[in-house]
Amino acid sequence: MASELYNVIETISREKGIDPQIVVSAVEDAIVVATRKYYKTQENLRAVLDKETGQIRAYAVKQIVETVEDPITQMDLEEAQKFNPDAEVGGELLLEKPTDVLGRIAAQLAKQVIFQKVREAERDTVYNEYIGRVGEIVNATTKRQEGPDLIFDIGKAEARMPRKEQSRLESFAIGERVRVVIARVEKAAKGPQVVVSRAAPELVTHLFQTEVPEIYDNTVVIRAIAREAGERTKIAVMSKDKDVDAVGACVGMKGMRVQSIIRELRGEKIDIIEYHEDPVTFAEKALQPAKVSRVSVVDAADKHLEVIVDDTQLSLAIGKKGQNVRLAAKLLGWKIDIKSEEEKRQEVEQQMTALIGGPTTPLEKIEEEVGAGVVEKLREAGITTIEGLADMTPEQLEEVPGIGPKTVEKISIAVNNYFSSLEAGESASAEPSEEQPAEGGANEETELGPDSAGQSGDNTGLSDVAEEAPESVNELEETGQDYEAEVIEGVEDAPPADEAEVTTHGEHPGEDDTPPEKQ
Repeated sequence: MASELYNVIETISREKGIDPQIVVSAVEDAIVVATRKYYKTQENLRAVLDKETGQIRAYAVKQIVETVEDPITQMDLEEAQKFNPDAEVGGELLLEKPTDVLGRIAAQLAKQVIFQKVREAERDTVYNEYIGRVGEIVNATTKRQEGPDLIFDIGKAEARMPRKEQSRLESFAIGERVRVVIARVEKAAKGPQVVVSRAAPELVTHLFQTEVPEIYDNTVVIRAIAREAGERTKIAVMSKDKDVDAVGACVGMKGMRVQSIIRELRGEKIDIIEYHEDPVTFAEKALQPAKVSRVSVVDAADKHLEVIVDDTQLSLAIGKKGQNVRLAAKLLGWKIDIKSEEEKRQEVEQQMTALIGGPTTPLEKIEEEVGAGVVEKLREAGITTIEGLADMTPEQLEEVPGIGPKTVEKISIAVNNYFSSLEAGESASAEPSEEQPAEGGANEETELGPDSAGQSGDNTGLSDVAEEAPESVNELEETGQDYEAEVIEGVEDAPPADEAEVTTHGEHPGEDDTPPEKQ
């Protein structure tokens, strides 16, 4: 029959959920500590609890050897056989130490040791039980609040819910029962701490499994979930049965199923999306309620997508504080860049401009005005062309090491002078091109003079019969020069002149006597 002491040990073990042998070992260790303190010895001590009588005996343990090196822990064979005739070399000899002389101080020390050992055993039991249940949903009772943290009773242990694991929309009264997720189990100096959460996505998954039979029997599968507790949750579902609508099964008739989950989460918004293997189609669904114009894969290896939306849909696609696109990126597991049509157009224009390439002028063109030292500093800052220098603001120039306000002003003047000289050169080259047709017209008149009227006095090229030039006449009439056309036509139709009528330049005797009409 077990002693009363051993019965108490078993009762404590059941209450704490630990092995009775652990408590027995704690009692024996406590007696060893108390005995060592009382006898002030360095001997190896061992305590043994008799389950039948409940008596605890303490012994000093001696190693039996042929040659003694340490008399405190060793004893030769001859001396050992005085206590036990059956002693042999290599064995142990137990010498009993009286424990009835232990006083109150030794008993208090033994009590502390027992409590410490039992507490450590209890912590190990709690840790071993809950470390394998991480991610599991358990029912908990709100016990108290410690600062921003809530303390819950989860059965065999207390659990802590930090502020970051709480939903912004939720508050709990003392004694209220709630469902929580075991987030992690931490080993601390005061013992293992079970950390529970109401912000984990696993809670939403469990609620859908509870409310939607199709998810529970694995007809509909939850493929991905992204959550920001207290704000919005996006969940992607897929049906294994072509006759079952995955989204409709989760929503329920008139939204009854999803509304039940929303009430449990205190009004948190839930978006249910149909899962697609194609990331482009999946991204279009994940960014709902925004309407996506097009989606393109930038880098499949790095999982990078570019989404283009209409200018009016940009703010809706991004969401409040970027929430919509952030949840969509978590749901897909891809990086998403959202751009409006206007932003994409400007980006394409910039790329085309960079591809075509504009004029580049080295900084040496303004080196005389700003100095070689300034040009060198600009090069060190990565500025190598005058065009790049012109695109910079004064504030950006002042950020270059060694460039001050006066130098910025000097650079600005030099750049302006350079571009002014370019404009002046372009205007000067344009003026000769405008005057060139006028000079050509004058040359044409000079060439036509001798042939048309013969006023130069040179008979070369003159024929006795006037040639008809209908093409020139028609051209003049078409251009509106009717008078000129009439004159030329009259000259062409004139009869051949007599030799006496031909006038030549030179001395004309009696010219002064010629009447003005003849002249």
